[in-house]
Amino acid sequence: MASSSTHTPVDFTVEPDLQPLYPTPAQISHILSPNVGLSPSQKQQLVSHCLTRACVFGDLSLLSYLLSDPQAQTHLDLGKQDEDGLGLISMTILGFGSEGDRDVEREECVRMLIAEGADVNIPDHAGWISLHHAALLAPPTLVSHLLTHGCSPLAVTRRNLSALDIVTASSTLPGREDVALLLEEAMREKGWTGGRMEERRRTTEKRMLRLGKRRDAQASVGKILGIDPKWWGETDFNYGLTDLSEEDDEESVIEDEAVLTPPLDYTSMLVFSPQALPDIFQSLISDFRPTPRNAEPANSLYMLSRFACLNCDHNWVEDLILGATDTIEETIFNHPDELTHLVFWLYNLTVWLHLMRCDESIRETLEYLDSFGLIEEILNSVFVFIIRFAERKVDQLLDAALLDFSPLSSEFESIQFESEWSFLRSFGTKKKSPQTNGQTSTSPPPKGSISPLPSSRPPSPPPSALPTSKGGSFASLRQTFSRSRTTTSTPIQALFADTPPSISPKDITSFMTAFQTFLTLSDINPVIITQFWSQVMYWTACESFNRILTRKKYLCRSRALQISMNLSVIEEWIGQMGLPRGIGSHFAPVRDLLNWLQCLSSITEFPNLIATIQNMRNLNPLQMRRAVRDYKYEVNEGRMNDECTQYLAQLQKDWERHRVKIGVEALRKEMGDREREREGTASPPLIGGTSSSQDSSPSSSPPPEVKTAQRNIDSLFDRSSEKSNWEPARPPEVLGELLDSRHMLPLLLPSDPRLLGAVPSKNVDAEDEKRNSVTNGLETQRSASRASSGSRGAMAWRVQTRKLREISMTTLQWVDGALSAARWYRPMFFEDEEEEKPPPYSSDDPNPTNANGGELDLQPGIIEHLTPLTRKRSARQSRGRPSVGDDMMDMDMDMDG
Repeated sequence: MASSSTHTPVDFTVEPDLQPLYPTPAQISHILSPNVGLSPSQKQQLVSHCLTRACVFGDLSLLSYLLSDPQAQTHLDLGKQDEDGLGLISMTILGFGSEGDRDVEREECVRMLIAEGADVNIPDHAGWISLHHAALLAPPTLVSHLLTHGCSPLAVTRRNLSALDIVTASSTLPGREDVALLLEEAMREKGWTGGRMEERRRTTEKRMLRLGKRRDAQASVGKILGIDPKWWGETDFNYGLTDLSEEDDEESVIEDEAVLTPPLDYTSMLVFSPQALPDIFQSLISDFRPTPRNAEPANSLYMLSRFACLNCDHNWVEDLILGATDTIEETIFNHPDELTHLVFWLYNLTVWLHLMRCDESIRETLEYLDSFGLIEEILNSVFVFIIRFAERKVDQLLDAALLDFSPLSSEFESIQFESEWSFLRSFGTKKKSPQTNGQTSTSPPPKGSISPLPSSRPPSPPPSALPTSKGGSFASLRQTFSRSRTTTSTPIQALFADTPPSISPKDITSFMTAFQTFLTLSDINPVIITQFWSQVMYWTACESFNRILTRKKYLCRSRALQISMNLSVIEEWIGQMGLPRGIGSHFAPVRDLLNWLQCLSSITEFPNLIATIQNMRNLNPLQMRRAVRDYKYEVNEGRMNDECTQYLAQLQKDWERHRVKIGVEALRKEMGDREREREGTASPPLIGGTSSSQDSSPSSSPPPEVKTAQRNIDSLFDRSSEKSNWEPARPPEVLGELLDSRHMLPLLLPSDPRLLGAVPSKNVDAEDEKRNSVTNGLETQRSASRASSGSRGAMAWRVQTRKLREISMTTLQWVDGALSAARWYRPMFFEDEEEEKPPPYSSDDPNPTNANGGELDLQPGIIEHLTPLTRKRSARQSRGRPSVGDDMMDMDMDMDG
């Protein structure tokens, strides 16, 4: 019994939980009380655990208790970090978004920790501070609070990333735009001027914006021009960024001859067999799917031409060039209304011509064989097809949009002409006539009688100086339009409820804007684009002139003013697109005709007629006389006196004699040219403004007007020259009444072959405005001064010599076929079959020599057969040449003989 009394009694009291799963203020208060008897280390462990739980779960009530309770404050450590180095503020911020309804309490927890003195710049093991986490997860209000309470926006992580870099690595994270703006402004206040990440982000955002605008422009252009969306290809984000980055850099003309003239080896050639040419043309030309800015056919034909010129004789070259041009021509004639095919081959023909004319190793041979002339001939044919496409569309809109559209319909409806009967204008609701001397006249005129002329109509304006331009006579007609009438008539069209929407000049400019955008996006040479619009505007001017002169309804003063106002929209469009002002010079005859119609009735004295005629430099007497003869006079409008009429008739007779004289001279000149051609002294025809013959005789030089036009084309590429100085080639003088709308202005190419590879330069501001106009379906109204500013400065262009010459392994599938192309990617096994070897071409030079008479020193395995330029030119230059098989048969017969 004594031994049992010495044992210590067992304590069965339950130990308190120092890491409660769901701690509450009441539970913590009880555990921290002196009655429980915890040691200081245990109390510190409990408070640390509860503090972590409060921050992780955003428990505002628990955190408030820990920060305010005297017992808990003794053991509180606001500098606590977890195993990853995260501080209390970072722990709290990482919970944003997990429970959206508690984000407000969580933000208040962060503010409370900062107010109690928690360090906002404690970095974790990766170098992230609370601002880095807040930039990704916290609302902008909390980010702003951190920035104003000690967080440095310039703090970087161990990988040298700022908070702004994390939010905007390559592009701004969705929904974090406001945070990025706050961080950027705070960094700039600290002296930050932008870094590498910022520059890359802005560049990427700019490219993304331009890529989106390009997609919108493509969709709008396709809708207006009827282009299949497949033409643009699949949307590839990476390709779009690469493409846009290349547009930003303007590349100068490359002087490196190694790029323009590759070395004489097979790395820049495609070897072919004459028997394979039909299959090559079928896959490379006939079956090739057009895609924008794809120069693969041009590069393939160029490398085939290099092999034929450097390793074969002229028969191979002729078969290749003639066969390729014939196949392209056949493809174009099979797709005359498909704009994508036409623009695609216009681009490839230009690039093909550029590649071969820049290559000094083959240029001389191709000039001797007139291969450049054949390519330019097909290029001109494609150019004509594109022009006809645009003319057909403009023709559908010309009458309604340019000639019949009335910008001031209410003003023009009130005009009455002589010999108009009242019953033709009595379909509208009748109004009471104005009172006269206090009396109201209500009795209608007798049935079938002519309505009385309004006595209050003002007379025609007195003779004045010739109107200057663009509706300058509108003020002079204000009195005519504002005259009072006894009755008000309603047009017949107003009686019908369902009237179609009126077509305005904006419809024409909308189509032309889409066409200009399409040509620009397709990288058509800028001088070709300029000459394209010059031809289209010439045709539009001729058609407008002829329709005005031959249709009596347009031969009046009011219609002339109306058409002049519509024509101003077309002329302003030229400046808005940044085209040379000379394109609008084709409308000079139309302007003179409209001015003649506007001031015709004001000419009542002979001196005024002489002064007016001297200003009409683009009208001949026949056209003036025709306009006077068919002119529709308004009621009480003045007329020319007999002296003026007799003078115009005499001018017409003198012009007829001059016309006959010029016709006889032209006939004699034509007969003389034919006689010289028979004698063989005539020079070869000029194509593209350059002579294909090397003869330096005077007869081979182009005429002076062609030289002048060629200088104008070359001046467009001069960056120090104003494009407004460019003038288009002038059409022949008009001797009759009507203009020749079928006349084709010459298509001239730049003299420097390197400039054949030029493409339009994408001006960001102008391009954006233009695409926005296309997207909206019509262009915004701009002032004349804004339009004129677009024609100032030099023509925007750039070259990408290396890009044009880039090819890939996929080119082989168009030359050798898909099976042969697969050999370059994986091994192919074929059955051993003896193939019949094709008969070789004969060569006149079995031992080729160089220019010095010695044998050519080429790489081993390469035998070069240069075309001897002293040989007689082949008779197969005509388009209807014999086939390859016929040539081979003739050669076999010669060998047998």
